[in-house]
Amino acid sequence: MNDLYKRINLDDVAVLLVDHQTGLISGFVRDWDVDVFEQNVEALVDIAKFFDLPTILTTSFDDGPNGPLMPYITETLPKAKIIRRPGQINAWDNEEFVKAVKATGKKQLIIAGVVTEVCVTFPALSAINEGFEVFAVTDASGTTNNRVAEASLMRMANAGVELTSWFSVASELQRDWRNDSEGFGNLLMKHSPAYKNVAASYTGAKNS
Repeated sequence: MNDLYKRINLDDVAVLLVDHQTGLISGFVRDWDVDVFEQNVEALVDIAKFFDLPTILTTSFDDGPNGPLMPYITETLPKAKIIRRPGQINAWDNEEFVKAVKATGKKQLIIAGVVTEVCVTFPALSAINEGFEVFAVTDASGTTNNRVAEASLMRMANAGVELTSWFSVASELQRDWRNDSEGFGNLLMKHSPAYKNVAASYTGAKNS
């Protein structure tokens, strides 16, 4: 019987952030409120930092209208390798990008990007073809509308890509609250209003 639960392995996973560029976000992301979307991306970036995950960034024409990467990404992950693609639409068609991914030695990939049906779907499917386990972070990926997003997610899921969210990724990597519960709690409170409310309610009840 096949194991239907493919669990993210902290020791065998890398993060790929594809084309989270300011111009693309402002021009294409319509399936999320832009402020919410950027908060979700920042959450994924903070997860990569908190768990010390190897992270590869890539851009397309970042000296043109696509714009530079979100400043939060490069400021938070200053040591992350950046692959500036000269023209390849599918990041997996860029030899330097693929080489950087394989150099991590990891067999699992967490991926997010702009736009979902191209910048996420194409490299995700390409990586699946090469034997990687791929986890697409749906709320840190954006596109023009919900119908396009749904079609893209269905295409990836049918090919074996695991669809997930930043909160799910964080929880799966954490595994147990006893592993730096304060640090993990602060990460959740920073990016999840719901969890921040839970923590505030607990603190209030405890101090009353």
